[in-house]
Amino acid sequence: MPVARVIPVPIEEEMKKSYIDYAMSVIIGRAIPDVRDGLKPVHRRTLYAMWGSGNTSDKPFRKSVKAVAATMENYHPHGDSAIYDTLVKMAQPFSYRYMLVEGQGNFGSIDGDSAAAMRYTEARLTKAAEALLIDIEKETVDFIPNFDGSTKEPTVLPARIPNLLVNGTSGIAVGMATNMPPHNLGEVCTLVERFIENPDIPAQEILSIMPGPDFPTGGQIMGSDGILNAYTTGYGRIIVRGVSEIETGKRDAERIIITEIPYQVNKARMIENIAELVREKKIEGISDLRDESDKDGIRIVIELKKGINAQVVLNLLYKHTQLQTTFGVINLSIVHGQPKVLPLTDILRHFLAHRVEVVRRRSEFELKKARERFHILLGLLIALDRIDEVIATIRGSASVEEASAALVSRFGLDEIQADAILKMQLRRLAALEHQKIVDEKNALEAEIARLMELLSSEAAILSVVKDETREIREKFSDPRRTEIAHSADFLDREALIEEKKVFVALTEHNYIKRMPLDTYRQQRRGGRGIIGMSTKEEDCISSVFVASTHDYLLCISDQGRAYWLKVYDIPESTRTSRGKAIVNLLNINNETIQAVIPVSEFRDDRFLFFATRNGTVVKIALDQFSHPRQTGINAIKLREGDSLVDVKWTDGDRELILTTRHGQSLRFHEEAVRPVGRGAMGVRGISLRDGDHLQAVTVIHNDHLLTITEKGYGKRTDFDEFRGHGRGTLGVRNIVTDNRSGMVVASRSVSDTDEIIVMTASGIVIRTRVDEIAIQKRSTRGVRVIRLDEGDRVTGFAIVTQEMLTSQEEGGSDEDHNE
Repeated sequence: MPVARVIPVPIEEEMKKSYIDYAMSVIIGRAIPDVRDGLKPVHRRTLYAMWGSGNTSDKPFRKSVKAVAATMENYHPHGDSAIYDTLVKMAQPFSYRYMLVEGQGNFGSIDGDSAAAMRYTEARLTKAAEALLIDIEKETVDFIPNFDGSTKEPTVLPARIPNLLVNGTSGIAVGMATNMPPHNLGEVCTLVERFIENPDIPAQEILSIMPGPDFPTGGQIMGSDGILNAYTTGYGRIIVRGVSEIETGKRDAERIIITEIPYQVNKARMIENIAELVREKKIEGISDLRDESDKDGIRIVIELKKGINAQVVLNLLYKHTQLQTTFGVINLSIVHGQPKVLPLTDILRHFLAHRVEVVRRRSEFELKKARERFHILLGLLIALDRIDEVIATIRGSASVEEASAALVSRFGLDEIQADAILKMQLRRLAALEHQKIVDEKNALEAEIARLMELLSSEAAILSVVKDETREIREKFSDPRRTEIAHSADFLDREALIEEKKVFVALTEHNYIKRMPLDTYRQQRRGGRGIIGMSTKEEDCISSVFVASTHDYLLCISDQGRAYWLKVYDIPESTRTSRGKAIVNLLNINNETIQAVIPVSEFRDDRFLFFATRNGTVVKIALDQFSHPRQTGINAIKLREGDSLVDVKWTDGDRELILTTRHGQSLRFHEEAVRPVGRGAMGVRGISLRDGDHLQAVTVIHNDHLLTITEKGYGKRTDFDEFRGHGRGTLGVRNIVTDNRSGMVVASRSVSDTDEIIVMTASGIVIRTRVDEIAIQKRSTRGVRVIRLDEGDRVTGFAIVTQEMLTSQEEGGSDEDHNE
């Protein structure tokens, strides 16, 4: 008996080797797909087992258990549950963009319900799956022995469909993971065709052909930056939102209707999450939540209480629930037996190389078969030409073997041809049958020539691949389901937008809109105006201004945070529309935009001058706001009980007038307020009497100070009427404020050639010339600027300068933006 030999091995080396072997087994054999057919081994084996057993789309459904049994018996001995789970997922329309298995019975739901047992459900291959398997019998791919050596299985499928891109994949291996989104088949096939024409296709053109993933559940992709990163590097973060719309329900209360949800989101769990947030009062204003989804699609109804802003609730749903998710793209796949993260062009290159190899091997197989058949036909024709001698030779032979040998020696045939002649049926002796053989021989000659020419040219093979890809597109392509919310066009967006001055209005409930300046015709002072904006109940206009479509809007919230918005991103609206909720344009929550400053450029010699309700002022250099962030930045720090009132920008050498609600005004030079950094609390700007608060900040320039009260009175006053006082004092009387005229709404610096657009809380607008408003001393009430209806009040006015009316030069003037 041989003596056992013990070889000592350090445990760390054995653990390292064993773990690496295990990791590679998981990576290669279980969790990561092949770049060529986009399939993991269990998917490939299941499809091949169904194909081999004839469970195809043109045959009746078969019990799923048969497909599972065939797969487990021959190719995948890892348990029936793993195989059935794979089959089920390939049959779910919400999991696969293009299903590879057609199911009959309960195959689960988007609510997370599991499928029925495999003995109850039935399945068969789809035509898309058959497109992955077609030509597999023509030696187009390599086969290896199965787990017990009883049969063979393919290492990869021929895959006419670019399945890795079309259906995507996800999987967690050891130390790595893959997560690839699905795409629209028509777009992918078009891209493959274009890639054949130009392997160096630029990213811009790729995005114009295939703008982004196309999820089976639809949804919206927010922005294209993540898509571009995924396509160029193999990594990317794609923000996906569900699709919703706002309707007006009973008693004028709004409701949110969700019709599509993000990919891989469990609908029932998302609804439970919404209900939990309502119970915890993290989202308020929801009166009812129900799921009205059916076989025709998703429909989740969220009823809101009357007076609740639906856009705000929807924004909270995006933030706190899976109505908005992030799809982290990791383009990891197996390339030549190794896991690699690939950019899109490399995925296309490997798929194309695979298709070229498949077409080449298929052509070689067909050429071989054609030559074999041609060789036999030559023997048959020899026999038919000398049929009497052939028959005599066969009749004179004692056995088949003797007859075969006689045919070979007498007629110059080989054994294969002789065997074909011996098997020839007597009906082939007819004249028509003889002609059929001749025709077949001629056709084979042409086919052999075609195949030889094809195999001699890489360009010809690529042309075949292109034609087959086009056929796949025409057969399976369908409309895109997922919307790209922002264009993936690389053109400078501003170059496509006309620069012009527009009128912008913001309500207290933070609805915003822009309109052309010529929306409002000029009227004489004291007119009744026209309807300028339709507001919701209990909402009113809070501010109005004029800006260029190319300007930035620096939006300052009541909590002292600054956000950025391009004027052209504000939807253009009609004169009477309500506009768009600003929460849909800015990433804000539980904040109200208090001041909006048009800015053409962020210069270091310009300053923002902040003023709060309690009379505090803060001066910050404008360039500190030059780096937009989606989540905003801190601008100033507010003391407890204080709030932001107004923001203006200055050039560092201006005089300012602070005006209170009760009509007090204080003039001082801005040098009295030193610049500070963002987040400062500021210093005292004006002292206030009991019950009064700061209402407006005016930067002195132009001819006069125009002050307007909430009951429609206004006047122009010479700046010389306001002598300079020290910062922090009470100032002097500016205008009479009483029950007849109301309190001060706004105070601005104007030129005699300017026009103003005055807006009321109910949305009435009047546009009039400044020189029609009288110049009066400080302690007067002024004249009627607009005649108001009972209960209405002025909320603000915008200045239209002569330059705005006559010039559209880039950026406009500083004075234009300041007021």
